Amino acid sequence: MEAYSARRLLLQLFLLLLTFFTTTALGARLAQNFAANLPPFDLETDIYIFLAIWRKPSLLLAGLPYSLTLLAILLAHEFGHYFACQFHQIRASLPYFLPVPLGFGTFGAFIRLRSAIGGRAALFDVGIAGPLAGMLATLPALGIGLALSRVAPGLSAQSDVSFGTPLLMRALEWFLFPGADPADINLHPVARAAWIGLLATSFNLLPVGQFDGGHLVYARFGEKHRWVALGAIAALLALWAATFFHGWLLVALIMAWIGRKHFAVVDNTPLGPGRRLLLALAAVIFLVTFIPAPVQYNTDQPLWP
Repeated sequence: MEAYSARRLLLQLFLLLLTFFTTTALGARLAQNFAANLPPFDLETDIYIFLAIWRKPSLLLAGLPYSLTLLAILLAHEFGHYFACQFHQIRASLPYFLPVPLGFGTFGAFIRLRSAIGGRAALFDVGIAGPLAGMLATLPALGIGLALSRVAPGLSAQSDVSFGTPLLMRALEWFLFPGADPADINLHPVARAAWIGLLATSFNLLPVGQFDGGHLVYARFGEKHRWVALGAIAALLALWAATFFHGWLLVALIMAWIGRKHFAVVDNTPLGPGRRLLLALAAVIFLVTFIPAPVQYNTDQPLWP
């Protein structure tokens, strides 16, 4: 068992270091594009940053503001879950990170529960701790990142891809850049990391399956969770039809397959008023961080026939 635990810890450390490298490398590309007032991403050319770093490793330094910010947000979220598990004496793994050499540099992180959850209160606490901790890390990053950002007229016309803006970020942009087109705000890499943090928070709060939002809904409503999940899946399909963001179709199909049910808990004691208030706070957080169309393509050609 100890040898297996050591191997698992080495795997987790390796994935963390690899994610640190991929996010730092792509953060360097973000920093280059920000300085030149260019769109943040170009999937056809971003991969070449790794060749440039091979020749000049010092380029990685420019990517640290992005990578350190993003990893801090992800770590805060996952350790929120982890420490809530420790409080309720639930066995849980340390975070597993998912590196990717394109786009944001990572698909996020997750922890694995290794023992049963004894009741609805414990399930709720584990579910809410991640989004709350992640938001506490995201908010200062968002403020600092937007303060370092600037308006670049015509920026949106240079890219085939545009990114949606959640209500919370848009409110701060209204204050800092009154009258500016959101698509023309050149986000500093720190602000881009905060944007990803907001997206991840809202995504995790979807009230389906094993998502954090699914845990919260089950803790509050028990078996009625399945009806909330079905409503959420239908809403995602409607949102896909309205925005043509194909990510919602993919999520809806996956959730229709595995996200309609939630594992049962033994203790069905109802949640107290304090946790119900936190559930309302989670709903507000979801509303101000949710992006109806995170990515849109600025093209007249349909992506699908």
